[in-house]
Amino acid sequence: MIKHIVLWKLKEFADGVTKQQNALKIKALLEEMRGKIPGMLTLEVGLNFEKSADAADISLYTTFESREALDAYQVHPAHMPAKQFIPLVRSERRVSDYEA
Repeated sequence: MIKHIVLWKLKEFADGVTKQQNALKIKALLEEMRGKIPGMLTLEVGLNFEKSADAADISLYTTFESREALDAYQVHPAHMPAKQFIPLVRSERRVSDYEA
């Protein structure tokens, strides 16, 4: 099994709205993928409540059957709305992919 974890910090104001509004939009876009990506076993999106400077604003935790399933997810049409929107409103991104 592959675990894919992504953390984002968002800009305070982007795409005409606040960080909080963009966080909710990202959460909705990511959760829209649930059940649509072959090989994706789990999908969890968290909005951070910790307000420290070191904290990320949004977390994505997903698991996949294989590396091939993770690769296919990256280009899957259901992933494209989130993949295209998030770079417009984020200031930082961190990712970790590993086998469990």
